[in-house]
Amino acid sequence: MIRIFYGEDRVMAQKMVKRQLGEEYEVIEAESLQASDMASVFLGTSLFGETRTILVKDLSSNKECWEILPKFVDECSHNIVIWETKIDKRSATYKALSKNKSIEFKEFKLAEDPNKKVVFDIFDAAFGGDYKRALEMCNKIEQTNDPYMFMGLMTTQAIKKLQLNNSRAPQALKALAQADIEMKTANVDPWTLVKKALLKISNI
Repeated sequence: MIRIFYGEDRVMAQKMVKRQLGEEYEVIEAESLQASDMASVFLGTSLFGETRTILVKDLSSNKECWEILPKFVDECSHNIVIWETKIDKRSATYKALSKNKSIEFKEFKLAEDPNKKVVFDIFDAAFGGDYKRALEMCNKIEQTNDPYMFMGLMTTQAIKKLQLNNSRAPQALKALAQADIEMKTANVDPWTLVKKALLKISNI
């Protein structure tokens, strides 16, 4: 069985690798492979003639080997996990592999911050000039959220506005940068500085 693990949650992927392969397995770095090695990896037997347990890392980064992988899938009897950082689902190789029932794909996503959307909503309210609504939402989450992380997420949103050539984005970024400096240097409650920045943004 060949399994392909990919995604940003490397910790969870590592746990699943051990669950599937056990504590002892061969590790093959794909960067050291050549096309001529593929048959040995996927079809070759060990000295004891047993089914091999193998972890292959980042095979898709080795274009020559990745493209010929479908040739070995059906005949492979080893327990193999191919661990990828990411997968290009547009590639011909992925499309061919995804149609083969002998291949199992599993994506490991990082958990989404449940408050991320709320932060974006607060920023958008302020950016749209509705400070009262932004303040009300901010008051509801400040007891359970980190103000520094909150500031970072708002900065991300302001940068997106800047990339879209929004004329008010530079001033919003300036307000957030000033608040960030004050949060690191001034002896003031950080949430007070966040709300001050929201007010400045709503008045742009």
